Amino acid sequence: MKKFLLSVALLVAVCISAKAQFNLGIKGGVNFSNIDADNFHNSSVTGYQAGLFARIGGALYLQPEAYISSTGGNFNSYNNNTDYNGHVRFTNLDVPVLLGLRFGPKNLNLRVMAGPVYNYILSKNETFSANINSAFTDFGHYNNSTLGYQAGVGIDLGALTIDGRYQGGLSKWNSSFGQTPNIWMLGVGFKIF
Repeated sequence: MKKFLLSVALLVAVCISAKAQFNLGIKGGVNFSNIDADNFHNSSVTGYQAGLFARIGGALYLQPEAYISSTGGNFNSYNNNTDYNGHVRFTNLDVPVLLGLRFGPKNLNLRVMAGPVYNYILSKNETFSANINSAFTDFGHYNNSTLGYQAGVGIDLGALTIDGRYQGGLSKWNSSFGQTPNIWMLGVGFKIF
């Protein structure tokens, strides 16, 4: 992780010294997430995201971000006349590094972007029915740190920026039950400079 952050800092410094276009901004938005799990039905949980982004470059740009987000999921399974259910909500630190392409003039452009995202769980709140805890002792044992990807589209209207993205998992949140995140995000940002 230290090498990754050092690489991003070095890239930012090189781009600024080369007089590349550079923007720094704040962002916030809403997440609709669920966690796919083997042999369980799942449903969405609504959460939030809030943090910072930088955009470096012109038509082809690099966009590192850091933000706090809320994600999670609901689980339900009915087996042998027994109902298994649970609810999980995470507070995360997300660090995506997106490569994007801009189309159109500076003050009104469309964008496409994709790249990896590092996810670290800061806290979790989980509620499982008693029979999940007794039948599946490691169902709620989540990895604190995972990798994923994001892909999406956006539009810039002057200093205002609007993004719609999908985030999927490259690594599982819980390997024993195949639990992977599926997150749809809608974000609004404002370029400070």
